[in-house]
Amino acid sequence: MRKLPAVEDARAIMTEGMEWGVWTWLLEKKRVREIADKAKAALDELEAKVKAAWSDDLKIAYNQLVSESGDVKQARQQAKLAKKQEAPKVDSELMAALKRVKEADDDAYNAHEDAEDVFAEAEKRMSTSGAREGARKALIAYDLHEAAIRKAEALARAR
Repeated sequence: MRKLPAVEDARAIMTEGMEWGVWTWLLEKKRVREIADKAKAALDELEAKVKAAWSDDLKIAYNQLVSESGDVKQARQQAKLAKKQEAPKVDSELMAALKRVKEADDDAYNAHEDAEDVFAEAEKRMSTSGAREGARKALIAYDLHEAAIRKAEALARAR
């Protein structure tokens, strides 16, 4: 997976932000938000491109997995990739790989939401330590999202 400039910028600002005091956070939070949003969008775009390269059978099988899990938001997003159809015959090895990709996607999504929640709480309380924790969680979320994309890429190559 190639490095995305937007993600590298976000990593740099989050790493730097873990050392900031309250005034710096107050002055920089808007810029941090913009950079973080660009990084998330870049990762989402790359993920969509990788999954678009999957075969139709993989797309349908993945969408079926997402739908079965009850994750409505991701199910709607995946429905754009493949209309709901009868589940294709995917061998057990590929199905296991699809499940690993889905689990990685779920972990990345949850990590991102966790970081967002911590940042929101930190802003509400004007907490520097909370903002630092949010930055740490954002870095973890970037790592998890990139790992999920690498798994999706590997699945595209395996087919």
